[in-house]
Amino acid sequence: MTNFQLQPFAEILGIGAASGIVFLENQLFLISDNSGFLYKYDISSKNLYKLPLLENARENIIKKDKPDFESITLRDKKLYVYGSGSTKKRENRVIFDLVTKETKTKDVSKFYDKLREKANFGNEDLNLEGSFYNLEKLYLFNRGNSETAKNGIFIFDKANDNLEFVKFDLPIINNIETTFTDAIYIENKIYFLACAENTTSTYLDGEVYGSILGIIDLATLQLEKTIQITQNQKFEGLTLYSQLENEMNFLLCEDNDTEDLVSNVYLLKITN
Repeated sequence: MTNFQLQPFAEILGIGAASGIVFLENQLFLISDNSGFLYKYDISSKNLYKLPLLENARENIIKKDKPDFESITLRDKKLYVYGSGSTKKRENRVIFDLVTKETKTKDVSKFYDKLREKANFGNEDLNLEGSFYNLEKLYLFNRGNSETAKNGIFIFDKANDNLEFVKFDLPIINNIETTFTDAIYIENKIYFLACAENTTSTYLDGEVYGSILGIIDLATLQLEKTIQITQNQKFEGLTLYSQLENEMNFLLCEDNDTEDLVSNVYLLKITN
């Protein structure tokens, strides 16, 4: 991972504070951390559609009440959306069926309590920002921007009812450790985003010092490579756009931490 290009891909009007993204069949599916909608953006027509994930869904929900949807992942033609767990109102999982268009919402607070117990977290330490499934295992990525600063990966093996937590030390930018903001699975590797933000709160935002893209080997869970891709932007969503022999193209969404209903998606090209 030696060369990269980062350039604007799309400006999407009608969605703000984008926190997760999935590319599928020339469409983008996005979530926002202060919204109760799933957004579908058609790349060709540039049309945006809002699909409610919650009853009485609305946008620009105030911080203390927002569901804080921070991660979205695709599995078996269904989108799984997880709340961050950073407050008790943020402990829902929503499944959106892309075939039937039905949603199923579940309170997963008991499961989140098990995550806290496994990692020896206080209530303020859990802050899930990324997720994916590999076979029967669910991988959840904790953003360690609390006082205890525990970046890590929860691995839940449903078939064997086994839960692990693997702590990670990530690169430092301007004396601030970067923290997980999203992750995806590609060919036995974990590709992740992490951001350096000057805050020790899972609730309050801080000054942004940049974002990195990194690779973790799935089998060994060892960090292989990282590259800083920006000095002042907080990227919170990552999805694979296309892949060639010596080139990978990702789409990234940016959380601008404002109430403006506009989001920018960027194309990140990595060449070897």
